[in-house]
Amino acid sequence: MIRVLLVDDDALTLELHRNYIDRLDGFVVAGECTGARAAVQAILDRANGDGFDLVLLDVTMPDGSGLDVLRTLRARSAAVDVIAITAVRDAETVRQMAALGVFQYLVKPFSFSIFQERLAQYRAHRTQARATDGEATQAEIDALLGRSTGSIPLPKGLSPSSLDRVTAALRRSGPLSATEAAAELGMSRVAVRRYLEHLAAEGLADRGARYGARGRPETEYTWRRGDGT
Repeated sequence: MIRVLLVDDDALTLELHRNYIDRLDGFVVAGECTGARAAVQAILDRANGDGFDLVLLDVTMPDGSGLDVLRTLRARSAAVDVIAITAVRDAETVRQMAALGVFQYLVKPFSFSIFQERLAQYRAHRTQARATDGEATQAEIDALLGRSTGSIPLPKGLSPSSLDRVTAALRRSGPLSATEAAAELGMSRVAVRRYLEHLAAEGLADRGARYGARGRPETEYTWRRGDGT
């Protein structure tokens, strides 16, 4: 589970974001703060234990700004990801937040579908980052940097969340056939095969033939590491 800290000085906004998080798979609200100083303290206090993975950070608060929070965390080398959630649209603020490493900058108000999309992008980025080791492909480098340009373009009918699941299974358990991946993921073989074929077409997986005792050979897929193996 991705442990989320909510930071906002408005109680109704905290409640809304809490409800949004509760509707998402793979995320859990692990803490809430109503001010900048409390947010910094909460993150640093738990940095060496069961800490937070992601902070949904307001920019404008009575006792400080989201910029203040980010500057302090980066100065302390706090390893936590941040999505800014704010009504502030000032370009200079956006530039400064980006320079301090926010993953997303989400402007209020927004719908649940937008929230869900941005959190799905973060989850895919996190999964990619945790799975990448050794020499990385360009797509993996872009994902580690949190750049949307590094995401794999999806044909119609394929979803980022399902691609994330299939990719993780292939990296974890491959080589896999579509049948094996479908059984592991609880998805249909036809659907899984579309994702595996997409990964192969993008150069991220190798396609090969697996010969059994009898019958036609089965296609198996192997994740292609950055070093070409």
